[in-house]
Amino acid sequence: MTSQLRPLTLHDLDLICRQRNDMFRTMDMPEDLIARMAPAFRAWLQDRLSDETYFGFMAELGGQPVGGIGLMEIEFPPHPAHPDTSRRGRILNLFVEPEARGQGIARQLVEASESEFRTRGLTYAVLHAMDMSRPLYEKDGWRGTAEMEKVLIPDRSPATGHLVIAQPDGHPNHYTNWQKQSRT
Repeated sequence: MTSQLRPLTLHDLDLICRQRNDMFRTMDMPEDLIARMAPAFRAWLQDRLSDETYFGFMAELGGQPVGGIGLMEIEFPPHPAHPDTSRRGRILNLFVEPEARGQGIARQLVEASESEFRTRGLTYAVLHAMDMSRPLYEKDGWRGTAEMEKVLIPDRSPATGHLVIAQPDGHPNHYTNWQKQSRT
């Protein structure tokens, strides 16, 4: 069954936040990190949905939301992949409810996103892919890049005052088995 897509609106704020939290749960993020991030993300998203700098689509089956995708147009210096423009598309927060997976909804959302970027004159787009999503993207022509990441500002534990550094498990673009390392 093909889902119906509709543009995101400010009325989707709570739904997008819930889907994003569930996306991170799928990646085995610790609940305390999700809970810590959620209020800041909600405030950030509310502003960007209001000014339409965050846009995208919600997929519905039978009038019920089953997935969503967020999009942004970001400024980035001209690059060999887009030498004549300082704009690129950014896909984020792709999520499909577990019971709706395997029906082509993620592909439908990505295809609509690519079309929206083209409509806006964007010729290059980026995203971070979870391992389970990587084959979907690669089948549609996406390829991995050399991007890396590092947490630069560690937190201090309220209980001990020690530095607490949350790090990925070493696999690029896939956050699992988060570990906390205490340093004095």
